[in-house]
Amino acid sequence: MTTYREFHRRSLADRDAFWRAEAALVDWHEPYAQVLDYSKPPFARWFVGGRTNLCHNAVDRHLADRAAQPALVYLSTETGEERTYTYADLHAEVNRMAAVLASLGVARGDRVLIYMPMIAEAAFAMLACARIGAIHSVVFGGFAAASLATRIDDARPRAMVTSDAGMRGGKAVPYKHLVDEALRLARHPPAKVLIVDRGLDRAMARTPGRDVDYASERARHLDARVPCAWLESSEPSYILYTSGTTGKPKGVQRDTGGYLVALASSMRRIFCLDPGDTMFTTSDIGWVVGHSYIVYGPLINGTTTIMYEGLPIRPDPGIWWRIVAERKVRTMFSSPTAIRVLKKQDPAFMKGHDLSSLAYLFLAGEPLDEPTARWAADALGVAIVDNYWQTETGWPILSAQPGVEETPRKFGSPSFPVYGYDVRLVSEASGADVGSDEKGVLMIAPPLPPGCMTTVWGDDERFVDTYFSTFRDRLLYATFDWATRDRDDYYFVLGRTDDVINVAGHRLGTREIEEAVQAHSGVAEVAVVGVADPVKGQVPVAFAVLKDPSKVATPAGMAAMRKEVMDTVDRELGAIARPGAVHFVTLLPKTRSGKLLRRSIQALAEGRDPGDLTTIEDPAALEQIRAALGAN
Repeated sequence: MTTYREFHRRSLADRDAFWRAEAALVDWHEPYAQVLDYSKPPFARWFVGGRTNLCHNAVDRHLADRAAQPALVYLSTETGEERTYTYADLHAEVNRMAAVLASLGVARGDRVLIYMPMIAEAAFAMLACARIGAIHSVVFGGFAAASLATRIDDARPRAMVTSDAGMRGGKAVPYKHLVDEALRLARHPPAKVLIVDRGLDRAMARTPGRDVDYASERARHLDARVPCAWLESSEPSYILYTSGTTGKPKGVQRDTGGYLVALASSMRRIFCLDPGDTMFTTSDIGWVVGHSYIVYGPLINGTTTIMYEGLPIRPDPGIWWRIVAERKVRTMFSSPTAIRVLKKQDPAFMKGHDLSSLAYLFLAGEPLDEPTARWAADALGVAIVDNYWQTETGWPILSAQPGVEETPRKFGSPSFPVYGYDVRLVSEASGADVGSDEKGVLMIAPPLPPGCMTTVWGDDERFVDTYFSTFRDRLLYATFDWATRDRDDYYFVLGRTDDVINVAGHRLGTREIEEAVQAHSGVAEVAVVGVADPVKGQVPVAFAVLKDPSKVATPAGMAAMRKEVMDTVDRELGAIARPGAVHFVTLLPKTRSGKLLRRSIQALAEGRDPGDLTTIEDPAALEQIRAALGAN
């Protein structure tokens, strides 16, 4: 075993030799000719010329040694359903799904949009796309029709995979009517919609000629055998949309070979899992954690992965710990928000289960506060590993790496840069590196390591402008997060530098929410800010200017308008983006040049000093914000 510092040093000093060794963890149909092509900064191409396939590495290559081992365990506390798929079972199901997609005209390079609840067929669809060389784009099931339509028009999928409904809190959440509305709104709708009918929405409408029943098609392709498409390493594997500071989501484009190697490596070096171990990741496949550490990472590693549909407190707050005990989970991956929710429950629910199999609990998605980390460590008696990364990177940027070296951990810190990442803390004002205990913007000196985004889908210019243009004279990737580094080189992430907020680990652009609020015909102008919340990390709070202020002149009118605004956001973006509060004012704080003073509004909402206000156009605007906050 080497030390962490030496391992990280080698990953930067001799990238070719380092990543050549990590690439030996996966199967290559054709060997690569070059480890890294960085001839067009900041665009990096990894394992150039090599041909491989994500599905082959996640499924087929394990058939010789572990065909009978559980690969995917699907558990739903919503329906009471439990299904275990061995690697042989998974291979059969993925071949069936691949054959169905091919029969719908999906071919290599085509996009398939997946809008699904947390059911096994969602994983089959992702793996089937990878198998045939199609590019999947999974959209979180909590997004509304208008958001779905935006993503459809950007990806232009040939087909879509959906379900009649999901389940949450014991109630059916219909999906299909949202799909129908999204396809009505979209300029470039797919020709075919494949529907997994769970029998949850009896009123589901079907469009003849477009909508296809999965169960019927699966029965037609029960014995299908679909060959893997051998993709050149840099060919896209998927698109995953993430919020930004504009209203238009960015399609993060991921490659094939680099992502494959990064995940295979991280399963051993970071998450400490061997083939045959079990991993339980509590995310959703609509987010990057679900892509990397529910579906692809564990399966590539020959690990059993658990896919869970349900809440952490239903049927009782011991459900996750029961799963850990019954399934002998070794590594669990969740979010600080989920642990803060469980922290409020009776500890008896946790202590009633044998958690001796659990070695690590990884937490990511938002800054992990020290009290929550300490509580989890004491209550569970396992190692708590805070890690920090983004949709854009696909795997951790900062984390302890116990598979390399067991280093001491500090509560509240995601420890050190992960191997392959040349992390810098940079002064926003001067562009120079900052010293210990100084606040800076967390940046990464390119080339980005394998597994990170290769560009923005269909928009190389946006990739460069968004992520690499913070400083004129330094080419650095911007994470848009503030951080500090202490004298022991441990990093502490402080929060966003831009107008993106983090709600329960999910990134939402304030502009997106503002546009959703302004879809209400009575709203003239709005500012949305992220306000600190003890459970969710942040919640969006809206300050709206109405075209007719008399509508909120009475308490009843104000309550009715608040409900209308929130219903509009639900309809336009989805309940995930619903503001925690809506306040009404007659003007918003702006500079004389017209720029919204969001940071000042946020500071007031959090009870902090609003800062330098010398450029404000009308000080009365801030007084209105104060008054609105004080009145509620």
